[in-house]
Order: sequence, then structure tokens, then C-alpha cells
Amino acid sequence: MYIRKILLFIVLAGLVGGGLFAYKVYGAFFNPNTKFENEEAYLFIKSNDSFNDVKEMLVPLLDDLNSFEQAANRKGYATNIKGGKYVIKKGMNNNEIIGALRSGNMPVKVAFNNQETLELLAGRIASQIEADSVSLLNAFKDEAFLKEYGFDNGNEIVPYIPNSYEFFWNTSAEKFRDRMVTEYNRFWNDDRKAKADKLGLTPNEVVALASIVHKETAKVDERPRVAGLYLNRVRKKMLLQADPTVIYAIKKNAGDFNLVIKRVLYKDLELDSPYNTYKYAGIPPGPIAMPDISAIDAVLSSEKHDYLYMVANVEDFGYHKFAKNLAQHGRNKEQYIRWINTQNIKR
Repeated sequence: MYIRKILLFIVLAGLVGGGLFAYKVYGAFFNPNTKFENEEAYLFIKSNDSFNDVKEMLVPLLDDLNSFEQAANRKGYATNIKGGKYVIKKGMNNNEIIGALRSGNMPVKVAFNNQETLELLAGRIASQIEADSVSLLNAFKDEAFLKEYGFDNGNEIVPYIPNSYEFFWNTSAEKFRDRMVTEYNRFWNDDRKAKADKLGLTPNEVVALASIVHKETAKVDERPRVAGLYLNRVRKKMLLQADPTVIYAIKKNAGDFNLVIKRVLYKDLELDSPYNTYKYAGIPPGPIAMPDISAIDAVLSSEKHDYLYMVANVEDFGYHKFAKNLAQHGRNKEQYIRWINTQNIKR
């Protein structure tokens, strides 16, 4: 009888202990374990982050970090960290959190506009993905890459077409760059290539000319007309005489693309630079910025007209007045100079 009581006690103790263990395990996996008030919280885990780094990010987000650590160890997550952007939803339990961190790497929207240099582009992209600006710039300027795809000699900026793209946050610099080449090749489909051929221009030349069009006017509806004007000058072998190319040349010569230049002076037109289209004929050796798609398509589908000159329209700001001859252009220019002098814009 005594032995039976002992055995019964052992069995009961085992059941209670097993129950407590099961309850503890269940709690570690399936009890809600978030403490933030928003509906979602985001984690940006770097490619080389450790489990300790992840735990540090979770400190302000979880009620019980110890239970998460226990569950992570049991499920093998602690030794298999993956970089990326992840979302944790309010009320998730540890099992769900670990599942989200294992397989919920979310894409991010990466967008950039008409940057003037690769350095500026690298800084813009580095603010949106894991890769830093130094690694991005090194990837952009890699000589083997440039030689393979023919983007050297002033055209290093050509493959980066301003738009919005989806990437995983932990995308490397090289993968970002290579994806941009893929997007560039997709953009230059048979239709666009045929239009460029009809103009007698290469895609690189189209992008370079489009960058001037883009800088000349922010009005998308005016860009085909501006493009037509410059194409007329190209056909007649006239100097393009585009002020944005002079501004670019000044900035490039100074090594400072933060310069603000509101007025091009006559002395600026003498600057010796292949980008100065008052001094050198033809399309510049490369773009003066990354043109929008609308500017590229404006060149490829330019307006047909006889205009050769233009000047800012002070009666309709943002737009231009166009002229077919120097006499008409002279009258338009006088009006513009009178206005700019009244604004006391010296530089």
C-alpha cells in the first residue's frame, strides 16, 4: 500500500510537472507577446546582424523577450537570421513573430528623380535600402561593369532611369546596379530603338539630349516642342546653346553640384568644357542629369515645327516663347532681360 502511494504521488507529480512544462512551452509559443500600440511595427535587419542585434530591436516591441528567445532557440531561428524588412503585427505570438522573421521579407519602394551625379544617386538610394552610399558608388563606377555594358566615357549615369521600383531592403549594391541595367534594357524596347534610329541617334545620345530637355522645362506638355527645337538645331549642325549645359559645366568644373545658378552670364559662355553647348557643337558627351521618362519620350516623339530659338516666357511662367528666326527671338529675349533685371537676379 505504501509503495502504491509513492508511485501514485510520482505519477501525479509527473503529470503536474508535465502540465506546467507544457503550459510554459505553450505560453512561450502561443500567448500574445507585443506591447506596441500601433497596428504594425517594422524591423530592418541587416545582412550581418546577429540574434543579439535582433533582440535589441525587439526590446521596445515585446512584452516578454525571454519567452521569445526560448521559442527562437527551439525553432532554430536564433542561428538562422536573415536580413530584410519585416513587419510584426499587434497581438502576434512568438510563433507568429518567428514565422514572420523567417519568411516575411517585404519589398520596399525605391524611387529616385533626376539626380545630376552618381554620387547624388548613391546617397538617394542608400536612404532606401541597406547598401550604403560608398558601396553603391563603387558598384556604379566599377570599371569592369562599365566596360561590359558600354556606359563609360561620360555615360555612366545613363542606365539609371528615374522611376519607382520594388526591391528587397537588403539588396546589395551590385544587385541594385544590375537590376537597373535590366530595367534600362527593358525600357529600350524595339519601338523606342526604332524611333532613335529614325532620328539618327543612339539611345545614349537620346538620353543626353533628353537631359537638356528635362532641365529646360518642367512642363511635361512643353517637352516635345523643346525637343523638336533642339533636334532642328542638331540637323542644321547649329550649336545647341542650351543654358542648362553651361550651368552643368560650371558645377562640374567647380566640383560642387550644390551651387545655385539662376542666371547664366556672358562670361560663362566661354567656359571650356565639352558640356558647354555654346562652345562645342553637337550633343554633349553624356547627360547633364537623369532625364525623366517623359523627357526621353519627348525626344523620341518630338513635335515637328520650324522653331530654332526659345526664351523663358515671363507672361506664362514655366513655359517658353519660341521663335523661327533671330529677329523674333531678339524681341522675346529683350522682354525676358527686362524682367530678369527688374528681379535683380545677378547670379
